[in-house]
Amino acid sequence: MIRPLRRAVLGRNGEPRTLQQRFAAMTAAVVALAVAVVGMIAYVSTSRSLYGQVDDELVSVAGYMVTPIASDVTGMGGLNSSSLQAANVNIVLVKSDRSIVRVQGEKVSIQPDAPEVAVARMKFGKSTRTVSLGPDGQRYRLVAVPMEAKDNSSYALVLARPLEPLVDTLDQLRAILLWLVIGFTIIAAAVGYTIGRRVMQPLRQLSDAVAHVTETDELVPIGSTRADELGDLSRAFDTMMHSLASSRNRQKYLIADASHELRTPLTSMRTNVELLVADEKSGMLPEGARAEILGDVAAQLGEFTSLVGDLVQLSRDDVVLPSPEPLDFAEVVESAIVRAKRRGSSLNFDVSLEPFYVVGEPDTLERAVTNLLDNAVKFSPRGGTVHVHLAGDTLTVSDEGPGIAQDDLPHIFDRFYRSNKARNTPGTGLGLSIVAHTVKAHGGWVHADNAPGGGAMFTVRLPAAPPEVVAQMDH
Repeated sequence: MIRPLRRAVLGRNGEPRTLQQRFAAMTAAVVALAVAVVGMIAYVSTSRSLYGQVDDELVSVAGYMVTPIASDVTGMGGLNSSSLQAANVNIVLVKSDRSIVRVQGEKVSIQPDAPEVAVARMKFGKSTRTVSLGPDGQRYRLVAVPMEAKDNSSYALVLARPLEPLVDTLDQLRAILLWLVIGFTIIAAAVGYTIGRRVMQPLRQLSDAVAHVTETDELVPIGSTRADELGDLSRAFDTMMHSLASSRNRQKYLIADASHELRTPLTSMRTNVELLVADEKSGMLPEGARAEILGDVAAQLGEFTSLVGDLVQLSRDDVVLPSPEPLDFAEVVESAIVRAKRRGSSLNFDVSLEPFYVVGEPDTLERAVTNLLDNAVKFSPRGGTVHVHLAGDTLTVSDEGPGIAQDDLPHIFDRFYRSNKARNTPGTGLGLSIVAHTVKAHGGWVHADNAPGGGAMFTVRLPAAPPEVVAQMDH
């Protein structure tokens, strides 16, 4: 059983077959095994039934012969070879002392043995067995039944019938079953091959898609519409392709934007450093200019460091992975306000915070809120007020500055986007992009608009922590 299944999986040389070939071979092997088992059971059952039928017929014939033979043992009840041939049986009497009485002129000599002698001695029951008789070794079925003669002698009446018709029937049955096994195996192999080809089609598409990506570096999805597990696999592959394409595009845009934005501070620093090197040799700079240039270089280095930090923040995945934990968002906002007050010492802060529990990363959330507050501080007039309100799952940050132009609203969260009002203010153009990136990574959204009384207003909404998490925090 194991060897055919192994051959179904491996070729003649022990080399693995293709999945389609394995599917067809395994189907054929399983069907062949099942049909063979069923055929064997049917053959054994039919064989036993036919042999039992022959035994019953011989016992029935013996019942008719016992009375006349018992009254005339020597003459065998008047039976002769012609009458026995017409009945298609041969008979012999076996006495308990192993003496034998035969019919005159019998063509086949029955040789009784221990089973028949045992029936004669025990005087009850019967024995059945198959023997080979005659010069050609033809098979006969022997049935022995007990018989008591008039002189109270114990005998066993042994009847024999040739099994040639039965054997021919069983041979035909065996041939039919063999052809059934072969036929069903061929049909199963063909059906398995056809089904395997259909089953393997999405896998081939998946394999071709992977090969295409490897050869051309093009992230092309499959677009399967199947409603089964293979369709789920294809759709998962398409999702992976879209994710990779999106990641690649983000990486491409990030590199392009970064190279553009990094060029400006690097060029400025290079110019200032070259001036300092030239002044070291010629002393051409006026008094105080050297310190001014060094201050400019320090400011550019700070801008450069801030830009690099923002780029690193934006290069992270869109899923909160580092260390998400249950926290009170109000405490995060409060910490960000403390930092913002240092930068906006001339401003007033209108703060109203209600406890709100979320699951997230406190550092990235605090940086996102800090960026919103820094933006409000940057555009607020001296003595103005920054309004910060957290109610339920919604945080609003608004200022009293010039607001956001309608043309700038669709692009306010784009990377490196600087409105005309912000071009002369310090910053990298990445602060609001980091806000949108962080909020999205935490499963929320952020919206920009103008406040009713003037100034910009940003609205952040985050999903609440599950109730069981909140219950654990309360305890």
